[in-house]
Amino acid sequence: MTKYGSFPGSRPRRLRGTPVMRRMVAETRLHPADFILPAFVREGVGEPVPIAAMPGVVQHTRDSLKKAASEAVEAGVSGIMLFGVPEEGKKDALGTPGTDPDGILQVAIRDVRAEVGDDLLVMSDLCLDETTDHGHCGVLDEQGRVDNDATLERYAEMAQVQADAGAHVVGPSGMMDGQIGVVRDALDQIGRDDVAILAYTAKYSSAFYGPFREAVASSLKGDRKTYQQDPANVRESLRELALDLEEGADMVMVKPAGPYLDILARVADAVDVPVAAYQISGEYSMVEAAAEKGWVDRDRAILETLTGIKRAGARNILTYWAVEAARMVR
Repeated sequence: MTKYGSFPGSRPRRLRGTPVMRRMVAETRLHPADFILPAFVREGVGEPVPIAAMPGVVQHTRDSLKKAASEAVEAGVSGIMLFGVPEEGKKDALGTPGTDPDGILQVAIRDVRAEVGDDLLVMSDLCLDETTDHGHCGVLDEQGRVDNDATLERYAEMAQVQADAGAHVVGPSGMMDGQIGVVRDALDQIGRDDVAILAYTAKYSSAFYGPFREAVASSLKGDRKTYQQDPANVRESLRELALDLEEGADMVMVKPAGPYLDILARVADAVDVPVAAYQISGEYSMVEAAAEKGWVDRDRAILETLTGIKRAGARNILTYWAVEAARMVR
């Protein structure tokens, strides 16, 4: 056989020949500890409410949420990110349930901490969108625009009540300028320097949030393009990253994950803090819908998407498949 360059002496296929060989030389490995489970808890329901746009995901009752947290511990998952869905009549312009110690999110944090203690990191979404009657992530001014600085005052209160409820980690997700610094100061003021901040550093204005609107019973009017990032931009994310780190973020995150793997790789290369990525509702629903049609192998697609996210640089992945994926990779 004629020799072409290093062929036939060099044959990369030798390292792909058997499952054991492929496993041994794998450059990226998924582990249960990589995963964080996003979970929704809804006030005033007697049984879990299926989310039509996210097959297999529910709005939990308080009791079913505790069961889900215990299952996450058993599977070896690292954390659970909680989103509270208050009764519709309790929403208002200021998002009052978000700072009410007896609001559904704060109640859920206490429930989960009582159930699992420190065996699972209890993380809380720090944002107003689930609790405002207009559905925006902040309070509005007289012209109906999101008021950045007035919103920061609300975030400071939220951080303190979530910490008091027992959150190990708070996740400011509203993309307000200065939010990380304000939240850090608010926590430190009440002596909670032990509570970590997972910064939603690069949160893009994405079409893939669609199913999430149902999950949190969103009341959104309009869009969030004035505060979430433009999908066309890269350097803007790096600027947000620098600001979040300067303000005291302990961990940083890119959201969504799959459509923004280039951003994730740039962020991961730039920092020495843990980097997370959120595989959001639309990413989940696309795979589930295609699998239901028989167009993709569901389990393979799940693991391939998660592997791609980790390969791009994510230390941790928020995914609705967290418990299932953890069991798969064990």
